Amino acid sequence: MRKLLVSSFVSLDGVVESPTTWASRFFDDECTEYALRKLDDVEFFLLGRVAYETFAPVWSTITGNAYIGRINGLKKLVASTTLDKVAWNASLLKGDVAKELARLKRQSGRHIMKYGITALDRALLYNGLVDEYDLLIMPTRVGQGKRAFADIEADKLNLELVRMHRFANGVVALTYRPR
Repeated sequence: MRKLLVSSFVSLDGVVESPTTWASRFFDDECTEYALRKLDDVEFFLLGRVAYETFAPVWSTITGNAYIGRINGLKKLVASTTLDKVAWNASLLKGDVAKELARLKRQSGRHIMKYGITALDRALLYNGLVDEYDLLIMPTRVGQGKRAFADIEADKLNLELVRMHRFANGVVALTYRPR
């Protein structure tokens, strides 16, 4: 059975929105290698519409980068009620996304990875689909923006810390599983 893994950059003040504007300076060689290793057993890359429209036009054109190359080679799943077609080795998930992801998770194969904590996470969490959260805590304060799990009811988020990894640059990866 597949697992659904969610990985996200989080600032010290809990912000997850627009990490390309504040987290890039911490995504050094050590963090890149860590992220690349996390993709070793991944078959699908899950994105919502906004993430797809942000990453596809940029990442699909990048060559000569092992990390981006690995993501470009993954099958993509795009959850959207408004898109009619997708490219970048992607398939659309329309209708009941939770039901379709549950079906995929029951199949044998490698895992499903999703980057970022977005509106899609509410449906994933409430339907018990997330197997693991890998939160990379960046040693910076952003000040404003969407915060991790801000729209999740407190009693719906019950996580157990299962791993920690400290990077030389001060980033800490905290891996949680739902209880």
